[in-house]
Amino acid sequence: MLKIYNTLTRTIEEFKPISPPGVGIYSCGPTVYDYQHIGHMRRYVGDDILIRVLQYNGFAVHHVMNITDVGHLTSDSDTGEDKIEKGAKKFGKSVWDIAKMFEQQFKDSCQELNIQLPKDLMHATSFIKEQIVLIQTLEEKGYTYKTGDGIYFATSKFPDYFKLSRQNPKELKVGARVDFVEGKKNVTDFALWKFSPKNEKRQMEWESPWGTGFPGWHIECSAMSMKALGDTFDIHTGGIDHINIHHTNEIAQSEAATGKPFVKYWVHHAFLMVNEEKMSKSLENIYTVQDIVEKGYDPLSLRYLYLQTHYRQEMNFTFEALSAAQNALERLRREISVFERSFSEGIKEYEEKFLDAINDDLNMPKALSILWEVMRSGNSNSLKAGTVFKFDEVLGLSLRNSKPIIEANEKEMPEEVKQMLKEREKLRKEKKYQEADKIRNKIIEMGYKVEDKE
Repeated sequence: MLKIYNTLTRTIEEFKPISPPGVGIYSCGPTVYDYQHIGHMRRYVGDDILIRVLQYNGFAVHHVMNITDVGHLTSDSDTGEDKIEKGAKKFGKSVWDIAKMFEQQFKDSCQELNIQLPKDLMHATSFIKEQIVLIQTLEEKGYTYKTGDGIYFATSKFPDYFKLSRQNPKELKVGARVDFVEGKKNVTDFALWKFSPKNEKRQMEWESPWGTGFPGWHIECSAMSMKALGDTFDIHTGGIDHINIHHTNEIAQSEAATGKPFVKYWVHHAFLMVNEEKMSKSLENIYTVQDIVEKGYDPLSLRYLYLQTHYRQEMNFTFEALSAAQNALERLRREISVFERSFSEGIKEYEEKFLDAINDDLNMPKALSILWEVMRSGNSNSLKAGTVFKFDEVLGLSLRNSKPIIEANEKEMPEEVKQMLKEREKLRKEKKYQEADKIRNKIIEMGYKVEDKE
């Protein structure tokens, strides 16, 4: 029986979907104004594991993810610049081009990490009408008011506003994360619709009943998730940084509009640190999946590393740990490479232990240890294969594709591989990293280990 920690109740609960075997799950997707880094990607691997575990248990998952391409301001208090507009200025591109560019970088990162994305990603800019309609509903029900810069949600009119965050409203003051906005009645009130600056033409703006402008960040998730999954659905995921503001605001506006519970289970992922420090540009410790690949690592070794820490525990990333994860994954592949790909059954004892582990609030560190127990057991390779490949439906390490790793010097390499390495090095010097990565992946598929020394 699958059990999962629910942030709403602060307890591990038995998972009971609203309409089994169907499960509706909404993932807060990326704001596509800059590169998605390995901290972001840990969360998306976590979502992928959750979905795989649900499917492993026989549930039919309807997964929805948004792409925030408008309205996410640089401050949580509805002040500052729109992140997409800011990103466009930084990189010297239009807002539409910047959104497209970083959405592709996110998709590429997901592909490298073997993350199964929904077939249809929902873009905030494609659902402006739905967001306006939802704001109108809130207006009709008396939950909104107008200020000089937009239409706001009055949180004082929603009694259960703090049920997810469990914050003490008396302790909330204007400060580091909450700036003063003229006309705002309460520190927790939030923008549903922002007016375009009077003397400035935004690249993204739309007409509305309240004037020209753009939607606030929070309204998109409510409008799109309910359109796709209904007024009430099973699971909503995100990072722990979304609990106090973004997800709290989603609940308030959704339940105020519908009068129904919004989400049954809230699943939140903990942060990733780098060398015990928070990732920041000043420390120069922000890495993308593409950076990891460029340094000679197999991206699936990063996925393996993520699996070694429980999703609700803060994780510390180091290159030493990544190297150890890569060594473990390569050893696993070497041992699996001799397995036959045709098999009829697995080892029931270990499969039951594995199911218990993943169903215990997605205990992936324990699941990994059970995988190695299977590898060390005295069972036949045929039985091991049946079990290991079944486990990989959840682990997502592409173990069926395992081939012997060949560590060869230049003299031992076939001419074809030598030419591919030369072409890759040329592309790297030209900073055509995506094309270079494709050649690297082909070489790895041929069974060779590619490691950049510099």
